[in-house]
Formats: sequence, structure tokens, C-alpha cells
Amino acid sequence: MSKIGIIIEREYLERVKKKSFIFTTILMPVLMLALMALPALIMMYVDGSVTKVLVVDNNGSIGTRLNDSDEVKFVQTVDITVDSALRCDGVDAVLVIPENIIASRRASLKLFSNGPSSMTTENTITSQVNEIIENERLKQYNIADLDRILEDVNASVTISTIRNDSEDNEEVLSSGLSYGIGVGMSFILYMFLLIYGQMVMTSIIEEKGNRVLEVVVSSVKPAQLMMGKIIGVALVAVTQMVLWGLLLAAMSAWVLPAIIPAESMADIAAVRAGNLDAISDQSSVDMVTALAAITQVGNIIGLIALMTIFLVLGFLIYSSIFAAIGSAVDNIQDASQLTSFAVFPIIFGIIFATVAAADPMGPLAFWTSIFPLTSPMVMVARIPFGIPAWEIWLSLGLLFLGFLGMVWVAGKIYRVGIFMYGKKPSFKEIIRWITYK
Repeated sequence: MSKIGIIIEREYLERVKKKSFIFTTILMPVLMLALMALPALIMMYVDGSVTKVLVVDNNGSIGTRLNDSDEVKFVQTVDITVDSALRCDGVDAVLVIPENIIASRRASLKLFSNGPSSMTTENTITSQVNEIIENERLKQYNIADLDRILEDVNASVTISTIRNDSEDNEEVLSSGLSYGIGVGMSFILYMFLLIYGQMVMTSIIEEKGNRVLEVVVSSVKPAQLMMGKIIGVALVAVTQMVLWGLLLAAMSAWVLPAIIPAESMADIAAVRAGNLDAISDQSSVDMVTALAAITQVGNIIGLIALMTIFLVLGFLIYSSIFAAIGSAVDNIQDASQLTSFAVFPIIFGIIFATVAAADPMGPLAFWTSIFPLTSPMVMVARIPFGIPAWEIWLSLGLLFLGFLGMVWVAGKIYRVGIFMYGKKPSFKEIIRWITYK
């Protein structure tokens, strides 16, 4: 085995054998799914608290029209003052409706609560009162059969985007799902680049501090040592990403179809066939489209594969920066100031990724998705929207060229920095290291 291969093997095995790696790789996806499903299970099986609201209706036409909900129970009163209502036992809050609530545009409700008031309670009250006031104000126009007219003109339109520029005759897309997947993938890359990049830097600082590097470089070249560390840690990240992809593909292929009702599976099959009219409930087109996407194993494998490629190339660039920083300092405290050169571009990348997910074909999304320092996060945010393949290849090509340039610069710094001790170098000194022949 070559010298660089030995370094790669050591860096890789040292990390994948740790219990923390096994936990995050195997249990993290399951934990994430459990956390996503837990709120729904709690809402399904755990009874929420009910707030008893005593109503003091000075207007006289609103209080009796308030309807109880799962969260709020209204207690009606007759000829009671606010002071008397506040002294009543067995209620959680007192709602005071002013007399001019319908006529005045400035009148407001008052809710006297015996404890912290929940947003759900306030929203329930305001939504019902607003609806009653709107109906009362409409009646003042003396329009005959107004309720039927409003019901007839009420519209609730859904939209299904169909790509006619794809290879399929009809490809139904959910922009909301694409946005969620794109932003989620960007945050995963953001996390991987920061965690594993700093792992490379920390490893170099520790080995430099205990003088292990001086022994190692007597047998291998500094450039080989740096690349061995970078590639070894990169393989750890790839291993974790691939295992996550396999777990997600297995859940998509077997777990989700087993728990989705048969009627919903029939709707999913109709969406995949491009027959939107066959969906049983047209109001749930977006949800069915989303389920059709996440239950297609091919789509998930394709997204994970592209994300892994961008992860590898992006990690090679940023880990080179972290490696150069680690070689230039003697401790973590000194490195904290220099890490901004690596951290800030990653942060800008995740910011631009959220913008690109909202407007994937915009000029800002395009240029930041081909700029090597931001392209890993931004491009994976655009990929779920089905962007042209040439943009992906252009981004990968520039990312590879950026990696070559960054490795060359980092190698220049690394070969000098690992032998420097005693003080933190200035930025001018680091630039001078790069110019050494």
C-alpha cells in the first residue's frame, strides 16, 4: 500500500470505529423520523387543554354566536359586569366585547386571562369574531340572499405544475416539496462541511502540538500527509451519506407504502401516470404529489448521489482551507480567528441556498450555484426543481477546478506551517508562505 493510502486508511478507520459515528449514522435518520412523527402522534392520542372563556358581550349580537372548539369553550353570561366576571370561579379567561365592535374600525377585544394565554386560544377567538363582524357589516348593504351569493362566489383553486420540457410527457411537480427538499439538502451539506472540515483542522492542530507531524513528515511528504487526511475524512463523510441514502431508500420503498392507506396509494399511482383527474380528493393534490415524489426510490437515490458528489468536491475545497488553518496555528484558540475564511463562505452559501430554493431560475441562484465556494449548498437547493443538466455539469467542473486551485494554495501553506511554532502568523506571513518555491 502506498504511503498516502496508509494515511487515508488510518484517518478513515479511526473515525468510523467510534461509537459516535455509528450512533449518528444509523440512529439519526430514525430519530429524525420519530421527531417528525411525534407531534402528530401527540395530537392524535393526547388530549389538549381546554380554555374556559367567560364572554361579556356589551354588543349583544356576537357572544351567543361564538362556537366551542377543541381548545376553547365559551361560557355565555347575561347582564353581568366586567368586575363581576373577573371574580367568577371556574373560568380561565374573560372575553370583553365592546359595544361598538361592529361599527368602529378601532374597537378591539379584551381578554383577561388568569394565566399565560395561548396563541391557539387567541386565534380561535379573533377568527370567529372577525367572521361574525364581516357578516354583520355585509348585511348592512341589504343584499337579498347574501349567504347563497357568497357561497356561490367562494373559490378555492389548487394548482399543479406540469413540466413539458422534461423527457416524460407529463411530470407533475410540487414546488413546496422541492423547496423543502432543496433547503434540507443544503443544510445537510452545511452541517457536513462545518463538522468534518473542522475535524481535519483539529486533527492537524493536535498532531502538531504533540510533535507527531515532525515524525510523520520524515517518512512522507507534507502534501501527501495533507491529502491523506483530507481524503480519509472525506470518505468518512461519504460513508455516512451513503448509509443515510440507503436507509431513506429502504423507508421509501417498504416503510411508507406499508403505512399509507390503499386509497392514497391509488392516488399516488394516478399522479405518477400523469392522470391528475383520477385523484379522489382534488383539494389534496399537493399532498399526493409530495407522497408520489418521496415514495419513488429512483428519485431519492438520484438526489443522494448528486448531493454526495457535491459534498465530496465541496468538502475537498473547504477541508483544504481548514487544513491550511490548522497547520498555521498551535492551538484551537488561535485558529478561531482564521476559521472565518472558511466559515463565512459556508454561511453565505446556505443563505444563498434559501434564496435559490425560492427562485431556482433567477440570476442570483445561477451565479451562486456555479461559484465554487457557494455552489455545493446552492446547487443542491436547485436540483430538486429539475434544472438543466448543463448547469449541474458546469457547476461540477468549476467546483473541481476550484478544488485543484485551493489544494495547491493549501499545500503551500501546509508545508511551511507545520514546522512553525511559538506564535500565530499574520495574514501577510501566510501570503508569503504561498510564494515560497
